[in-house]
Amino acid sequence: MNFSLPMLLTKRLPPKQLIAAVSLLISTSLWATDFDTILTEKEAPAGVVIEIVSDEYGLLSDLLPTIRQDIERLRQRFPDIPVAIVSHGTEQFDLTEKNSETESRAHELTKQLVDIDKVDVHVCETHAGWYGVMPEDFPDYVDVVPAGPVQINDYESMGYELIVLPD
Repeated sequence: MNFSLPMLLTKRLPPKQLIAAVSLLISTSLWATDFDTILTEKEAPAGVVIEIVSDEYGLLSDLLPTIRQDIERLRQRFPDIPVAIVSHGTEQFDLTEKNSETESRAHELTKQLVDIDKVDVHVCETHAGWYGVMPEDFPDYVDVVPAGPVQINDYESMGYELIVLPD
């Protein structure tokens, strides 16, 4: 779900969700970039953090193959660049153990990203908790962080370039 200020003003969200939505707006940098722009830079940034946030179940199976190809292109240009993915919308539930069969492609691609490509993959405990999903409901290869927007801000403070998907 994409949040906008008018939507926040017209919907009655519980206080915790309102705070999280405002945090989401603040965390999504106005200066987000894309892979092609980073590839034209003379020097590698400190790293790249990919923010995925939507209200689409099954989205990761569609996005991750392209993300993996883009990371490969990025690493051809900047071999040692660190990359992280932070998923903090409904799509993160594709990665629960419960959905490992129905979303097997997302699980397989995430394992490859973590094990082969050395990408850190994070999901948001706060968002998961709103739906009764606990950290232990995710497999070990997925890092459950307290708050996705805070994790993204931490990466940006370390000089990582932000790419927001889907755009």
